[in-house]
Amino acid sequence: MSKKRLFTVGIEEEFQIVDPKTRELRSHVQQMIEGGKGTLSEQLKPELHQSVIEIGTKVCKDIKEAKNELLKIRRQLVEIAKDDGTRIAAAGTHPFSHWKDQKITDDPRYHTIVSDMQMLARANLIFGLHVHVGIDNRERGIHIMNAARYFVPHILALSTNSPFWVGRNTGFKSYRTKVFDRFPRTGIPEFFNSLAEYENFLKLLVKTHCIDDAKKIWWDIRLHPYFDTLEFRVCDIPMRADETICLAALFQAIVAKIYKLIEQNLGFRLYRRALIEENKFRASRYGIHSKLIDFGKQEEVEFTHLIDELLEFIDEEVDALGSREEINYVKEILKMGSGADRQLATWELNHDPKEVVDLIIRETHVGLEE
Repeated sequence: MSKKRLFTVGIEEEFQIVDPKTRELRSHVQQMIEGGKGTLSEQLKPELHQSVIEIGTKVCKDIKEAKNELLKIRRQLVEIAKDDGTRIAAAGTHPFSHWKDQKITDDPRYHTIVSDMQMLARANLIFGLHVHVGIDNRERGIHIMNAARYFVPHILALSTNSPFWVGRNTGFKSYRTKVFDRFPRTGIPEFFNSLAEYENFLKLLVKTHCIDDAKKIWWDIRLHPYFDTLEFRVCDIPMRADETICLAALFQAIVAKIYKLIEQNLGFRLYRRALIEENKFRASRYGIHSKLIDFGKQEEVEFTHLIDELLEFIDEEVDALGSREEINYVKEILKMGSGADRQLATWELNHDPKEVVDLIIRETHVGLEE
């Protein structure tokens, strides 16, 4: 991988396909993909459930290009949905539709997953955001992954957008993460001493028939098995495109900062997986209103203080990456609340889940005007 590909950005978002009259999910992905062939081509993909549609940007050289690309795709997807009599909605779970009512996509890969995982797969009706950041050295990528694990709960808290599950207020800001935790090989990855150790781990799982493909490692952050990227998979899909771009910019800056530390033969303190999981639970439960643990100080710290520390940590990389405007949107998220906070505020008005769906659809359209 050339230096030109270093810190490139690719974004994948999983959207809900919603019936505008009932506000329920509609198993309609194949029709939408067919409708998008003329404009979005390979950038639309099905997922396990037919009520999910995934978009993917091309490999973008920087955040500005990624933003333009994402806005373009979201706009086109909105139009495809309207022409097809549906709407798209960006939230980590649907407020009230039940997984048992959703059709499974007719594809050998998904049939295998359902055969292996049974009800865990059928109930995995969740919608996430995946961000790829380009690296030029897979050995270095493993060491960046080891360090970047620490920040995964911070960004999850900002993305929280799934407080409801089959019509119930779960008490979590990201219930999506709890649903996905039931799958094997999820959550925060272990520490790996080297690329060779990581690859031997994958080979062992394949050899022992735990997996047939390295893509069935579904950690919150992973060295991608086929691309020279670090892939961040922890986030709920945010409602607004500006939120997605902000989170992508944060991930890119974290990778760039840790990359520079390694280049300078400096380190970043590494923590046990079990400790980082404690912060991840707090982030999923309370979102941006959580107290996370500063393991260096061995004390609870307000989330907003830790975000300030994160912004200070990456600050010297931000201008070089050209992403200061996008990263400053963090302040807007803290001001207006995460998606979960906004969903819950609407719910508290009269406990009408359809109004929550209407909110999600409106927010999904914010910023898409030409």
